Amino acid sequence: MGWDISYHPISESQIQEWYFNVLEDQNLIDKLSKEYKIEDFYKEKYSNAINYGLEIKKSLEEGDTAVFEKNHGFFIAVVQGFFQQYFYTRGSALSFSESGLLEKYFKKWNDILLDKQQLKSEFYNRISENYSSGVYIPKDKVVELLKDYETDSDLKEELDSLFSYSRIDVFLKALNFAKNNDLGVLEATEVVEPFPFDLNNSSSYSNLFNCDIDGPLLYQQAAMGQIAEIEKNENLEEGKISSKIEYKVVNIEPKKEEEKKGFWKKLFGK
Repeated sequence: MGWDISYHPISESQIQEWYFNVLEDQNLIDKLSKEYKIEDFYKEKYSNAINYGLEIKKSLEEGDTAVFEKNHGFFIAVVQGFFQQYFYTRGSALSFSESGLLEKYFKKWNDILLDKQQLKSEFYNRISENYSSGVYIPKDKVVELLKDYETDSDLKEELDSLFSYSRIDVFLKALNFAKNNDLGVLEATEVVEPFPFDLNNSSSYSNLFNCDIDGPLLYQQAAMGQIAEIEKNENLEEGKISSKIEYKVVNIEPKKEEEKKGFWKKLFGK
């Protein structure tokens, strides 16, 4: 399985307000949905995400352990997408860096969380599996990272390598969105899963209307280019392979709810 990476601009206070506070009082879903004009369809998905969070919370209270990134961390990223824009970079993640150059920009969960009950989880503070959150960049480090990208050649080379083939433009767009709105950035995987051969058939745990379009378009361009190259090398008619590709979503728990049809059609004007 590949990596569908997304970057979710969200502050530490919003993590508390939109997720952990709602775990304590589910009535806040109505209040927040009204305040942020969240449609009923996504309000229901928000409620479902919180219900899974409540199951995790109950399990921890009963003495079980869990990997934070695979549970609460993932659902924090999902919830963010109901409120505001997020950004997609197929196969590119800060968590994949092995150089150590980026570590100073990250903040660990045990320095973020307010409730000691949440600290009973096991923390990786990066992506280690699919359907997980990854690193978190606090708002002050977002500003620092953008500045250093322009002045530190080693850092620039590291990021350009991680986010190759124009994906760096999407990542920088996410950082600038966060900077302009005084937010941090949470990394996650498989919150959104674009289907490059027909973006209308993409899927998400969150709100796909809030997914910035540049990342999925890059993924589509790359995928179609690979298919065209195979067809050329095999002396096949153009479109021979792509026309036969079928898309099947294999759901894992929690199961994804069916997304509104044609959302990419609206976004891409197709």
